[in-house]
Amino acid sequence: MNDFDLFTATVKHYLAPIQSYLGDEGVTEVMVNKFDEIYIERDGQIIKTPAVFSDNEAYEAAVNNILQFTGKSVTDENPLIDSRLPDGSRVHVARPPCARKGTVMTIRKFNTTTLDLDWLIHLGTLTYEASEYLKIAIAAERNVLVAGGTSSGKTSLLNALSVYIPEGERVVVIEDSAELQLQQEHVVSMETKPPDRFGRGQVAIRELFRSSLRLRPDRIIIGEVRGGEALDMIQAMTSGHGGSMGTLHANNPHDALNRLETMALMSKVELPLAALRSQVSSAIDVIVQMSRHVGGRRMLTHVSEVEPLGDDGRYKLRDIFTVQPDPNDKKNVQLTWTGQRSTFAENLRPHERQLVTDRTKHIFELT
Repeated sequence: MNDFDLFTATVKHYLAPIQSYLGDEGVTEVMVNKFDEIYIERDGQIIKTPAVFSDNEAYEAAVNNILQFTGKSVTDENPLIDSRLPDGSRVHVARPPCARKGTVMTIRKFNTTTLDLDWLIHLGTLTYEASEYLKIAIAAERNVLVAGGTSSGKTSLLNALSVYIPEGERVVVIEDSAELQLQQEHVVSMETKPPDRFGRGQVAIRELFRSSLRLRPDRIIIGEVRGGEALDMIQAMTSGHGGSMGTLHANNPHDALNRLETMALMSKVELPLAALRSQVSSAIDVIVQMSRHVGGRRMLTHVSEVEPLGDDGRYKLRDIFTVQPDPNDKKNVQLTWTGQRSTFAENLRPHERQLVTDRTKHIFELT
């Protein structure tokens, strides 16, 4: 038995009380508040389970075993840490003093089936019309930002969109904790490294991003933009790395641009606000907004193109798709074309124009 198989068997042993939920395809998240207080998310609903660890010592042993799989440990100096299970499921652990009532662990399950756009259409996440528009945006090397709240489906959508990156391109993926499942052949995956107990050896997203620029990428994908690396990403996008993608937390497309601006300012690089906003509006071409609705349904609510700054120096967006009431069901909503023409229609190259079908030719005004 090799080391990986040994770790897998050991983790399963320690997680026996919740193993049935980890193996249940209908469960997306397992949340352990205490050794005897365990919740799951199923079909968008949070449910308390009867599962319990035998005692707190058994629960702590399970947590420590999981962290050992990725060579990490929780210390008093570092009570918050990300890890993952052998199957790729994402784990976040919080311990006292940050977690006031004891160790908290959340497991975001790894989806063994990579969802493609057709399946997301089947789930009601988006429409055929919007999916074809996004395929063209990816092929045409537009820089795409996927925004949304926690558990809104950002990573699933980014995975699905990445399928349409042309074969032969070199893609560098940068993540805090590996989640993305890109289907391309030529992918370089990079993951952050936490500091040791003495605060040494940390490698953050920003350092990985700078390293990625020396790896000759055609496209760069950042799992989540959350700090000063935003400025490096913006500058890379405006200097030849078209077709790059990333996610961030935001409630709507305008908030996404404002958050990106705020995070770029965290880089501590002195840059006039007007110049920064100009770079942001030049770097990001398309914002795709994800939202989680009542009942757990995840869907696109906006697909918006970023236009040059307005005369007042503020961001301008052109909504291509927005959510509108369903004419056949007033209690429901659906993603609908706004009637706006795409701003990059006239810049499509011949092979990209061939991707335009009857479903999208009105958006690009091609006959």
